[in-house]
Order: sequence, then C-alpha cells, then structure tokens
Amino acid sequence: MKDVLDISEVARRTGISARALRFYEARGLVAPLRTASGRRLYGPGEMERIAQILALKKAGLTLAQIGRLRGGGAIDLARLVDAQLDAIAAQAASLEEARALLLSVRARLARGETIDAATFCTMIRNGDDVMQSEAWKTALERHYSPEELARWAGNPPPEGFDQAAYAKQWEALGARIDAALPLDPASAEAQAFVREWDALLAPFRAAATPEMMSGAQGFWDSGRAWQGDVKPPFSAAAWRFIAEARAAAGTG
Repeated sequence: MKDVLDISEVARRTGISARALRFYEARGLVAPLRTASGRRLYGPGEMERIAQILALKKAGLTLAQIGRLRGGGAIDLARLVDAQLDAIAAQAASLEEARALLLSVRARLARGETIDAATFCTMIRNGDDVMQSEAWKTALERHYSPEELARWAGNPPPEGFDQAAYAKQWEALGARIDAALPLDPASAEAQAFVREWDALLAPFRAAATPEMMSGAQGFWDSGRAWQGDVKPPFSAAAWRFIAEARAAAGTG
C-alpha cells in the first residue's frame, strides 16, 4: 500500500523505538493497521498522530495527559503552558548566570591574573553548589511553613551519613528509569524499579515522622521541584512513573 510504513521504518524515521510505538498503541494513542499476519502498518494519519505525541511530550505533557487531550477529556492546558514557560525562564536564568561567571573570569584574565583549568572548573562547581543550595532553600520555603522547616531541621540524618553519595544513588536510579521509559507500569521491570526506589527511601523513612513523609510527598507532587532553578535527583517523569507503577500494583 502507498504511503504505508512498517514499524521498523517508523522507528527509523522518528527516532522512537519499536517498543515505545507498541506502548503508545497499548495506551490507545495510536492505532496502526494490521495485516493478516499481525504486522503493524502506519499510514499518514498515524504518522501525524505520532508527530503530535512527540510535540506534546516536548511541551511537558505526560502520556496520560496526551490521551485525555486527544480524547477530549478535561485538562488544564493553560497551567501546562505556564509550567513550560517557567522552565524556559529558569533555563534563561541559568544561561545568564553562566554568562556572568565567564565575564568575571574574562575580567580577571584582563587584569593579568592566571586562572588554570582546575581553578576555572572549581569556580564553576562552587558557584553551582551555592546557587543550588539557595534554589533549594527558596523552593522549600515556598512549600513549607517556618514551623515545618524547623521540625525538619530537628530530624537530621544519622551521624556519618553520606548525603552526597545518597544523592548520586537517586540520580543513577532516576537516569535508569528515564532511559527505560515508556514502560508498562504493571510490568516486572517497572515493579523492580519500585522496589529499588523503596530501598533508597528506607533511610529517610527510618528518620522521618508520618507528617514529614506526607509533607515530602506533597512537595514532589506539587511539581515545584521541576518549576525553578533546582536540580532534582530524578525527573518529573520518573516521579510520575513510580506513582503509576505503585497504582498498577495496588500499593500506591
């Protein structure tokens, strides 16, 4: 048939894996034709739908939101647009901070100062650490009351706890989840991710009160960690996926 592509050709043209295309089909987002042998065939209409899905994902929508939008369900599109504009503004602010740092280095060089590569990298790293510390402080102050923050401060991690190593573990897990998406939340692989997630949460759960656990859940659910200059250890997509996987297993 003219203008009809098989799944391997669609994957090649779009950069989407065949696995992802099958997942989109399972979620009802695309509906390719099937031959008598079960081979998937994508016509112009399905290719346009795939292009729309990619555009909406780039705009920050989840697959569930895309499904509701395409199905005519209720969705706060204005809020999603505002969130994306906030993310772009944060990126612009980050670029401006990098520009200010480079201008400072250039001025020091113009004065005849010697700045080697190691010193330059240290300046960048220290500046980023300071900015992140302040950004997280601002984000938390927007979400929690002073009394709640004081209670958090009263429950520090145990002595000798390596916070930096702990953060890296979260970053590694979040990166692996992002690389695996899209993934069926009910699959064995998804549930394995949930078990890893819970294992990493164990030190926090051991020290946190129920109120603190509820507050942390609310902070991440609010999406504020992804709406500013902070660098969360995992993506919003990974957070949503774990929630979906918990719900699929009946443990949400």
